[in-house]
Amino acid sequence: MSAIGTVLVTGGTGQTGRVVTDLLRRRGVDVVVASRNHPTEPPPSGVRHVRFDWADEATHDAALRGVSSLYLLPPPLDTDPVKVVEGFLSRARDAGVRRVVLLNSTAFPLAAAGLHAVRLTVQQMPEWSVLLASGFMQNFLGVHPTAIGVRERHEIVAAAGDGRMGWIDAADVAAVAAELLTRSDHDSREHVLTGPEALSYIDMADTIAAEWGLPVRYRPVSSVERTVQLVDAGVPQPFVAALVGADVLTASGAEARVTSEVSRVVGRDATSFAEFVRRHRPRASTTPRG
Repeated sequence: MSAIGTVLVTGGTGQTGRVVTDLLRRRGVDVVVASRNHPTEPPPSGVRHVRFDWADEATHDAALRGVSSLYLLPPPLDTDPVKVVEGFLSRARDAGVRRVVLLNSTAFPLAAAGLHAVRLTVQQMPEWSVLLASGFMQNFLGVHPTAIGVRERHEIVAAAGDGRMGWIDAADVAAVAAELLTRSDHDSREHVLTGPEALSYIDMADTIAAEWGLPVRYRPVSSVERTVQLVDAGVPQPFVAALVGADVLTASGAEARVTSEVSRVVGRDATSFAEFVRRHRPRASTTPRG
């Protein structure tokens, strides 16, 4: 077992949590994976699963037992998670947890006050890191509305105009988290994480078309139209404003920055979007509907 002790990974079955768990195990760290549902397969050696529900405080103490560090994903689909996170971190301090690495986003508009304020809550811990991640490249995979639009209609729809964002691979975010959870010379601060280049949706559509062989195009819409689309797609109302606000920020140029934090912390270059889509090339193209 590593000198860092046991790490609790909340959201342990999610996009970053799974990778964080794997990277920690490779370093010999004991991991507790917290999730609402029990994994379908037995966890590997050195990994323990606990049922964890943000809405059920009875599950919190058991998850924190014997833990010294914490990878923290706030309650999903909660636009004001401060109160519940504050209570959980109070329990964490009482249980002996010293270090917390929080996953947050650069793309939350200032209007999303609760999503910003949770950063300050984490900073009350003895050792802390806040990961301010840019948009995930994984939005173009799986069941995300953007991915469905690419596969089924061969289009990307957003209210971002020709604005650019430093899109990042979630695996790179996880690599930074694993490093910060285990390094001995911890420096409590915020880390702005991006990919290696700022891309517009036009750039991304062109890259997907070239790598996947799909005639993908970008269709810009107004923020009002985008709001209606997200509601129709089943996105919970409290998060629609935050997502549309992220598009508006991108359109304004606020998300066009690129940082070298992945390289500085992990010691390798961040994944490019071209490399990402090449790695995740679909097995067969999908014929557009209509």
